[in-house]
Amino acid sequence: MCSQKVIGEIFLTGDSFLCYPLKVVWKDEVLTTNFPAQVVFSVPKRLYKKAHDRNLIKRLLREVYRYRKNDLYQILEAKERKIALMVVYIAKEKPGFSLLENAMTKVIAKLNKKLELQQ
Repeated sequence: MCSQKVIGEIFLTGDSFLCYPLKVVWKDEVLTTNFPAQVVFSVPKRLYKKAHDRNLIKRLLREVYRYRKNDLYQILEAKERKIALMVVYIAKEKPGFSLLENAMTKVIAKLNKKLELQQ
C-alpha cells in the first residue's frame, strides 16, 4: 500500500492493538481494491539507526506475512470485509523468524476477534 491518504486515515481514525513485538493499527472499509487486505510494514528509525537493519526486519515481516496471508484472507472473505493494516515493529532487539511468525499468528487471531465484535 502506498496511498498516503489511506495511511493517514488509518492513523487518525483506525483502531490499534499490541501483540509484542508488533503494534498493529488497522481500519476496515477504507479500501476499494479487489484484495481483502493491504498491509504496510514499518520499523522506526529511532530504534534502528542503520537502514540495513530496518530493511532486514521489514523483509522478515513481509516474509512472515506472506506465509500467514492466506489465513487472514479466508477470515476476511468469510466476513466480507476489507481492511488496511499497518504493522510496526517496536522491540529493541533484532527478531528471529520464529518470533515474528508467532507474533503474526497472534495478530491474525486478535484481528479475527475484533472483527467478530464489530459485527
